[in-house]
Amino acid sequence: MKDIKESLKQAVVDGGMEMVQQKLTVGTWGNISVRDPETGYMYIKPSAMTYEDIRAEHVVVLDEALNVVDGYAKPSIEKHMHAAVYAAREDVHAVIHTHPIYSSVLGVNRMELPGISEDFAQIVGDKIICSEYALPGTPDLGVNVVKALGERFAVLLPNHGTLCVGTSIAHALKICHVVEKCAHIYILAKSIGTPIPISDEDILAMQDFAKNHYGQDKD
Repeated sequence: MKDIKESLKQAVVDGGMEMVQQKLTVGTWGNISVRDPETGYMYIKPSAMTYEDIRAEHVVVLDEALNVVDGYAKPSIEKHMHAAVYAAREDVHAVIHTHPIYSSVLGVNRMELPGISEDFAQIVGDKIICSEYALPGTPDLGVNVVKALGERFAVLLPNHGTLCVGTSIAHALKICHVVEKCAHIYILAKSIGTPIPISDEDILAMQDFAKNHYGQDKD
């Protein structure tokens, strides 16, 4: 029994629509996947299909060796990048690659995005950096992304876009939204002055608060 979960297919469909609604990508660009921690299977967007047209039946399921386990569509060309992230990060179960405006501007300039806002500091960290360039759809892109991502939750892809990860699609989408908002703020701030990042000490304090104390079920 292949143990395919229709709920995870639908999560990819719904997550893709959320990407479009948040204006994180357009058309067929970008890609999204989720990993089933029980089987290790990766559920990924089909290649070259607009998000509005994707249905659960189009989502492709791959094993860790990128063999097709379920589905008839051609998987995203960025399957190597998604698989590389999952192989490197046991804590990650969702990968979202977007083509947004403001964080892409930083990637074109090979700039980092520092922690200048509290929401960014809490859920993303001290900064995100650019990976080295590699052609789309190549295994080299996955290698470069994993190296630059490290233990963070996002990375800039130069001349390409942004990649965000999370424990779930909802978590990764939140990272995408916060990264793009922070990039917008950073670019505007640089246009009128010198942005001042939050101190490392305060970032650690906010991360501890967000992880251990923020929420109705926490002290």
